[in-house]
Amino acid sequence: MTTLNKEAVFKFIQTSPKPLTKREIARAFGIKGGENRVALKQILKTLTKDSSITKQPGGAYSAPDGLPSVTVVRVHEIDLDGDVFALPLDWDEALQGAPPKIEIVPDPKNFKNVREGSRALCRLSRVNDGFYEARIIRLVDEGARHDGGSVLGIIRMQKRGAILVPTHKKAKYDFDIAIGDLNGAKDGDLATAEILPSRGLKRKQVKVSEILGRQGDPKTISLIALHEAGLSDSFPKAVLDETKDLKVPPLGKREDLRAIPLVTIDGADARDFDDAVFAEKTVEGGYHMIVAIADVAHYVCFGTDLDKEAQARGNSTYFPDRVVPMLPEALSNDLCSLKPGEVRASLAVHLYIDEAGKLLRYKFVRALINSHARLTYEQVQAARDGHGDATTAHLMDNVINPLYAAYKILDKARSSRGALDLDLPERQILINEKGVMTGVKPRARLDSHKLIEEFMVLANVAAASALEGNKDYPCIYRIHDKPSYDKLESARDFVESFNLSMPKGQNIKPQQLNGLLRKAAASPYSHLISQMVLRCQSQAIYSPDNIGHFGLALERYAHFTSPIRRYSDLLVHRALIGAYGLGDGAMNKEEKSRIEEIAQHISATERTSMEAERSAVDRFTASYLSSHIGAEFPGTINGVTRFGLFVTLDESGADGLIPMRSLGDDFYIHDEAAHALVGRRTKQVFRLGAHIRINIKEADGMTGSCIFDLAPGQKGADIPGIQKPIAAREGQGAERKNKPRQGQRNRQSRRK
Repeated sequence: MTTLNKEAVFKFIQTSPKPLTKREIARAFGIKGGENRVALKQILKTLTKDSSITKQPGGAYSAPDGLPSVTVVRVHEIDLDGDVFALPLDWDEALQGAPPKIEIVPDPKNFKNVREGSRALCRLSRVNDGFYEARIIRLVDEGARHDGGSVLGIIRMQKRGAILVPTHKKAKYDFDIAIGDLNGAKDGDLATAEILPSRGLKRKQVKVSEILGRQGDPKTISLIALHEAGLSDSFPKAVLDETKDLKVPPLGKREDLRAIPLVTIDGADARDFDDAVFAEKTVEGGYHMIVAIADVAHYVCFGTDLDKEAQARGNSTYFPDRVVPMLPEALSNDLCSLKPGEVRASLAVHLYIDEAGKLLRYKFVRALINSHARLTYEQVQAARDGHGDATTAHLMDNVINPLYAAYKILDKARSSRGALDLDLPERQILINEKGVMTGVKPRARLDSHKLIEEFMVLANVAAASALEGNKDYPCIYRIHDKPSYDKLESARDFVESFNLSMPKGQNIKPQQLNGLLRKAAASPYSHLISQMVLRCQSQAIYSPDNIGHFGLALERYAHFTSPIRRYSDLLVHRALIGAYGLGDGAMNKEEKSRIEEIAQHISATERTSMEAERSAVDRFTASYLSSHIGAEFPGTINGVTRFGLFVTLDESGADGLIPMRSLGDDFYIHDEAAHALVGRRTKQVFRLGAHIRINIKEADGMTGSCIFDLAPGQKGADIPGIQKPIAAREGQGAERKNKPRQGQRNRQSRRK
């Protein structure tokens, strides 16, 4: 029993990982009688008065400036290891001083939904002065984009009645359903339900409004993801009504490009074709190119129901088994789709480049076109490689070969200016006719893909150049800031451990990162360096203020080439129509006044779509793995935290967590400089980027979360030839003598 005095009470509160109530303090000091309780009360009062301790709301005591045991935080940084750090919500540094450091502990339910800017109600425990661990109780403010009056879930029939179990990971309780409110729903049905007034009831009640499918039906996976994101796979009647009387306009003042052999080149599974291309050599030795884009602005006019819906959606969203389009099919798959042999309205740009790929001049026109062929990437590449078919045979000389010749010039120009060359492999999820994921294959990366990319980039540059400095018609730029100094510094030790050097300085250029990537190319672990460089990148956004595009090494860049699926491109079309006097559909005064607000909105809808797409992929892969519980798979460590390892499986691309408790009977030290966990006793190393074998422990297709175990016989996972972490060489762990670089720490994690 500790002697009750002021110093002892102060030390006890000061070293506690959480605020303490008076009862908890009394219990710790063995206080039972009334006299000692009075003494304790007086000590607490004195310590509070002289600011040695703080009394939190609710009556608990903590160290000065200590945080409540439960509080709302905002995620402000996710570092290269995947560690998530947060700040107390609305912390005022000017009034409260430097904020404490809060690290969020990973958990299977909530952690995959955490992004920079996310807010979470957390339970905090203090590790030491100014440093806390946070465990998420629930994510908050993430439902703002959802309809607050409805919920998506699975119907469950229980003895006491029917309930709705929400599919959303953030949901904190189930809902009761009266038998009369089931509307024909049965056990296992996926349904949306309307939340009913439930004042005085212990749990909220809902009424089933729509049955979407059955649990286990693969077709419902994307439905869950799109409903969670607040997306809709259907359009309001008023929007659909506006598409009924639309038709291709007459030639009028449009340029007649119908005789030009423009062709579309897209994926084999593409359903809409919004860009067509053409190239021919000029007498000067350069090339005249045409990029013709669907004239969406002719059909979607500002202020109409069509336009309001397109702006609200911001962009199309692509799931493995379906598309949630920005525009109804009457436009996206018909009138605005550049189908072969059919006349279509277009906003086209004539581009003239010299032999070095320099853009000499450009001209934007409204036109009528007639696509001469619908080609696929594989088909065009096969023809270029000498394996043509009946369609491509007569297109080689006047279409395909000139396109490739112009592409070679543009590709060389791209390399010369130093555009970031992160050629990371993409995976394509394979879905059968029943909607079931059957596997994954690498997505092809052919010269024909790059050809179209370079043509589109040049057209986008021309659009930004045409609007730059135009006072009457503003441009929404696609901007990409340079990597932050802190992110580059945090990657430096990892890169240098491969005997490579990370570029230094605040004004880093993409050419410098390309130099690093070229040096790493000879290494079998070059993909790790590419991943590290990718993690350092800022996120591209839309803005009326131009700062350039770092990744493409371009001073000005806008999105012009996909108005069917991006609202940003439609706005750029309207600005170009106004700037060039090309007729109806120009950007009006209201749009101009709201340009910054719209840019922020479509940047947000893009992030929403990316998260929904990622959520659907997570669910598909988790559902695929749920039939492989216990099976062994190879993977790569893609995140190292004090609480465990995040692993991406090589075959499926599925992500999962190996909790710290699964790493074996040892204490593990988190060496941030080496991006590794090191066993204090065994010296086993688990390092970012290392290959590892795992067993599937849990895989939940409903939530998309996976938990892995180490495969038997796995003795660490390190990278051959790389320098050992200091913790493994010296065994000093967090107490090592050599001082780490500022911002780094070597931390110990106990197996839990």
